[in-house]
Amino acid sequence: MGEGTAVHIWNSLEQVPRGFGPCVVTLGNFDGLHRGHQEVLEQVKAVARERGALAVALTFDPHPARVHRPETAPAQIMGLADKLAAMEQLGLDGVLVVPYTLEFAQQTPEEFVRSVFVDTLGACTVVVGHDVRFGKGNTGDLATMVGLGAQLGFDVVVVDDEGHDRRWSSTWVREVLEKGDVDTAAQVLGRWHSMSGEVVHGAARGRVLGFPTANLSPDACGIIPADGIYAGWLTDEHGKLWPAAVSVGSNPTFAGVSRQVEAFVIDRPEEPVEAFDLYGQHVVVAFVKRLRGMVAYTGPEALIEQMHHDVAEARDILAPAPR
Repeated sequence: MGEGTAVHIWNSLEQVPRGFGPCVVTLGNFDGLHRGHQEVLEQVKAVARERGALAVALTFDPHPARVHRPETAPAQIMGLADKLAAMEQLGLDGVLVVPYTLEFAQQTPEEFVRSVFVDTLGACTVVVGHDVRFGKGNTGDLATMVGLGAQLGFDVVVVDDEGHDRRWSSTWVREVLEKGDVDTAAQVLGRWHSMSGEVVHGAARGRVLGFPTANLSPDACGIIPADGIYAGWLTDEHGKLWPAAVSVGSNPTFAGVSRQVEAFVIDRPEEPVEAFDLYGQHVVVAFVKRLRGMVAYTGPEALIEQMHHDVAEARDILAPAPR
C-alpha cells in the first residue's frame, strides 16, 4: 500500500468490488486493538508484501457476544468508529466490517469461509491465531481452516503469540480498567486508553467552584475506568491536544449526581469563556495516570483545596510532551 493511500472501509460484503484481491486476510473482533491485535495485523501486512497482495482485516459489528448473549456481553473497550480509525493508522489496504446477525451466524464454517474469504475477498492467504474459531456454533477451528484452505486454494499462516508473561487480550484490558489501572492498560494497548463523545451541558457545578469541565455525553464510546481523578489529555475536534484533570464518578460530595466523565482543561487560554467553548464538540479523552480514588469531602471548601492539588499533580505528570 502506498504512503498516503486511503484505507478502504467496507460495511457489507456487497460493498467490496467484484474481482477484489488477491489479499491476505485475518479476522477478529479487535476490541481495543491491543498489542496482540497489532502484532497480527503487522504479520498480515508483512505476508501481503511478500506475496504482492493486499492486506485486509475482517471484523464484526456488533460484537457477536452482544447478539448471542446481550445480557452478559462485555463492555466494549472502544467504539466502532474509533476502532476503524486506529486500524487505518496501521496501514492496512482494507477493513471489511460484517454486520453480525443471528442469520449470519448460522453459516457453517465452510459457507462462511467460501462466501467471505474466497468469493468476496479473493484471499490467497489467511492469517489466524492457534485459537481461531468461526462458523455456526464456533465449530470451525485451526484444523478446519487449514483443511478449507487446501480445498479452496488459500494458505494459512498461524501467528505465534507466545513469548509474553501473559497473552495480550481485551479481557486483560477490561480487568485493569475496572481497577483504574490505566498504566497497565496502556502497556497492553500500546497507547493510552481513551473515550470519545460529544461534550454536553452538565450541572455547571465545576464552573461555580472555579473548575469548568467538559462533560462527556452518557453515550460516549469506550469503557469508563474506575471512579477517581486522572491526569489525561483532551483532544478537541480540531485536533488540538489539551492537558486535563479528568474526574470519573458521581462526586460523592454532592447528592444526586449521576456517574459521569468530565475533564478540566489545565491552564486554558485567558480568553472569554465563549472563545474556548467545547460544548457540542466531539472530543477524545485519554487517561494517562490515576491520581486518587473518589472521596466525599465535608464541603465545597475542602473539595476546592483538593482540586487545586489534583490539577497541580496532573500538570506535573503531563509536563513532558505527550507520546
